[in-house]
Amino acid sequence: MKRILLLITLLFPLALCAQKYACVNTEYILSNIPDYSRAQSQLDKMAANWQKELEQKFQEIDRLYKTYQQEAYLLPDNLKRKREDELKAKEAEARELQNKYFGPGGDLDKKRAELMKPIQDRVYNAIERIANEKSYAFILDKSGSATLLYVNAKYDVSDLVLDMLGYKPGSGSSEDKDASQPTRKKEVSNPEMRKP
Repeated sequence: MKRILLLITLLFPLALCAQKYACVNTEYILSNIPDYSRAQSQLDKMAANWQKELEQKFQEIDRLYKTYQQEAYLLPDNLKRKREDELKAKEAEARELQNKYFGPGGDLDKKRAELMKPIQDRVYNAIERIANEKSYAFILDKSGSATLLYVNAKYDVSDLVLDMLGYKPGSGSSEDKDASQPTRKKEVSNPEMRKP
């Protein structure tokens, strides 16, 4: 058994060296897709409107609570309980609305999935196609990864993914012409990426 483990330990690094690998930066790729920038902008506006609505509701509750505190010593017990119950109900209603908009599985999550998932699926499919065409054993995402400390630029296929999707790297959301139409790129910027 020890011999098998030793053999695996010795051969595993050799097998890894024989594998081809690459990396992508999904943040960079998505920032160069105008549809993604438009979707993100739409989500931001929606979230800001909902947040404003919630702030108004909580400010109203705060105003009612302060009014109640000023009048509470004059009110009989039955009216105190009634006002307290009304305040609790309004606060519960506001929290429920907050959860409906921003909670897990809420309206913002649903809208994000509706707008972003098709774009992310296209990116993933392009990455998968590149991996199959170039025979990469794996492709890492270097955006936001704490475990990936160094990547040689020649293994970054982010521009190749953008090219496959029909977008010009570096264009971002500030294109002069209709941003919904992909801009075809003539050359991959890194000639090393073109090698099989």
